[in-house]
Amino acid sequence: MTPRPMANLVRRELMETAKTVVVKIGTNVLSRDDDTLDVDCLRHIASQIHLIRESGRRVVVVSSGAVGAGIGLLGLKQRPTDLPHLQAAAAIGQAHLIRLYDDCLRPHGYHAAQLLLTANDFKNRNRYLNVRNTLSTLFELGAVPIINENDTVSVKEIRFGDNDRLAAMVTSLLRSPLLVILSVVKGLYDGDPANPDSRLVPLVREWDDSLLQLASDSQSSRGTGGMQSKLEAIRQATAVGESVIIANGKQPDVLRRILDGEEIGTLFLPSGASLSARKRWIGYTVVPKGQLLLDDGACQAILQKGRSLLAIGISQVTGVFGRGELVSLCRQDGQEIARGLTNYDSKDIQQIAGRRTGKIAETLGNAPYTEVVHRDNLVVLS
Repeated sequence: MTPRPMANLVRRELMETAKTVVVKIGTNVLSRDDDTLDVDCLRHIASQIHLIRESGRRVVVVSSGAVGAGIGLLGLKQRPTDLPHLQAAAAIGQAHLIRLYDDCLRPHGYHAAQLLLTANDFKNRNRYLNVRNTLSTLFELGAVPIINENDTVSVKEIRFGDNDRLAAMVTSLLRSPLLVILSVVKGLYDGDPANPDSRLVPLVREWDDSLLQLASDSQSSRGTGGMQSKLEAIRQATAVGESVIIANGKQPDVLRRILDGEEIGTLFLPSGASLSARKRWIGYTVVPKGQLLLDDGACQAILQKGRSLLAIGISQVTGVFGRGELVSLCRQDGQEIARGLTNYDSKDIQQIAGRRTGKIAETLGNAPYTEVVHRDNLVVLS
């Protein structure tokens, strides 16, 4: 474990370089025991957002709580289990949630700007860029973006951990960001948090998949996430070169204390090199449409020599996809090593797989590209 003085130094240096703070707030942080929204908590968060803004940093809030707010407004005794009632609760609760955010931010001179997103807004390149441009414009106007999953129209997205992943995706859009995940746990423990012998881990220098074993799959009573989903989101964010802090949002002045570099919660440092926004989109946002199995030579060329993928290195094609779509590049055993945008559709790759570049024109009648996936459109996965 890193010595505490060194851990504090790391935190202070991190806050000096962070230009944007993405704050993900869980449902349980915002809710009272009766499922109504905790307005005092919102006011306190708004005042801390003001402190971050006063320090010259930008702030984005990824907020859960719409379904929980709807549960409270409707007087339901428990969270609905069927999709129509979940969506209805979200529709009713979202309007109430954003109004309270605006009411709490206005005394500090800010407007709350609502953005309701789905996974498709990140999968489509044009929509992805539109989200980023909208955020940039809102920053220019001095507004505070409040982002939530669009639960009223989503189906697959209303599931375990949706806003944790959404927060990681939003973080990848921004320049020099720090992701802060506020939950009702103090951070990552080295054992079961209920065990008095378990200790809080203040600093994780490099991601290791064994960290997932420290979390259970249980979810909260009001929200849809748990520690497992938070760790998955943290892995995604740190893989593209970003830092993440997970802390207890119920602790007094939690954001101010983080801003001051205080050792609170668990800090996860980047495990991968910082990637451009475009390569983040390729490697960690879009879902691959197909899979290419590569021989050992092709894997070595991609992983060790920084080369493009040539047809001769492909042994098998899975899935149906068009030119320009994202594909997963895998070893013979199926282990994914990279993702990239393909220059050929699946039908053409089936014909040229295993052939030398000079044989592509002979096989297809033309050879517009020498590479199946060019290095500029390829991301090696950490």
